[in-house]
Amino acid sequence: MIERIAKFNELTPSTLPFVEGRLEGHRERKNYSIVGPGVAEDSEQSVKISKAHGYNLGAVSANPKNGSGLHSHTTAEVFLIYSGKWRFYWGVDGKNEIILGKGDIISMPTNMFRGFENAGDEEGLIFVVLGNDDPGIITWIPKVLISAKETGLALLDDNSLIDLKKNEIPSGKKLLEPINNDQLQKFDNYSLNEIEKFICRFDNQSKFQNNLDNGIKLIQIIGNQFCNQSYDPLIDQNTGFNLSILKSKNGQIKDLIFTKPTIMFSQKGLWKIKIENDFFEINSKDTFSAPLNTKLSISVENIEDCYLNCVSKV
Repeated sequence: MIERIAKFNELTPSTLPFVEGRLEGHRERKNYSIVGPGVAEDSEQSVKISKAHGYNLGAVSANPKNGSGLHSHTTAEVFLIYSGKWRFYWGVDGKNEIILGKGDIISMPTNMFRGFENAGDEEGLIFVVLGNDDPGIITWIPKVLISAKETGLALLDDNSLIDLKKNEIPSGKKLLEPINNDQLQKFDNYSLNEIEKFICRFDNQSKFQNNLDNGIKLIQIIGNQFCNQSYDPLIDQNTGFNLSILKSKNGQIKDLIFTKPTIMFSQKGLWKIKIENDFFEINSKDTFSAPLNTKLSISVENIEDCYLNCVSKV
C-alpha cells in the first residue's frame, strides 16, 4: 500500500514549474504533482503517484503577492484552498477578481484565462484537481510569454520549457509564438455573477450535509456520485470527476467499495484507513489512492470537525 500514499512532507516540489517562474509575482512559489504530472512545464517535476486515475491532483504554495499568471487549458481546474487568502482573477485582461479563503472551493470553466495570487500575509497553500489523465498544454496570454523571454525562459513549439541563458534551441525546434489577437478573442470571459455558480464557500457547505454511517457526513461538491450512491452537487458542472467531502469529529464508515479510481486527501484531521489486514493513517495534506473493488473502512477521532476530500473518476 505504500505506493498509494503521498505524505505531503515527503513531496519534492518544483520551484520553477512554468515559463513565468522568474517574473515578479511568480518567483516565490512551489508546485507539487501528487497524482499525475498535471500541467507543469518543468520536465524534472517530481510526480508522487504516477498511475493514471482519469484526473490529476496537484498543489501550489506561494508567498504573499505570488502565484500564477493568466493561463488557460482545455480541461477542468478545481481549486481547494487549504490555507491563506487567495485572489483569483480571470479574463484576457485579468480585471475580474474575487478573494477566497480557507476551505473555499472554486471550479474554473475551460476556455478562459485565469490566474491566482496569494492575497494573505503569509505563505498559503491550495490543492488543484485537473480533469483527464492528460490535462493538455497551457495557453498563456501573450504578455506572459513576451515578459518571460526577457528573463531567459521560453517555451519550444512542443511546449517544453527552455532556459535560453543555459541552452541553445535544439535542432528541428523553434520557440513557441504567442497567440495572436484573433486567437485571444476566442476565449470566454465571465462576469463575477456568472463565476459565483462555480464557487462553494466553506461557510455554506454545512447547509448541504448528507448523513452517512456512524457520525460521518458527506458534502457533495461536484458530480453526483460517491461510492456508487447519488447526491445533488453544490456546483453543477461537468468536470469528468466527482468531488465529495467527508466531515466528522468522531465517526467511522465501513465497507466502502470504490469501482472507479478514487483518491482521498485530508483537509483537516488524522484519518485512519483500514483495508483487510492493512491499517494506516493520512494526516492533514496527505493523499491516499484507494485500491479498486476492495472493502475499506475510514474513521477519525477529534474534538473538532475534520474534513477528508474525495475525488473519483466519473
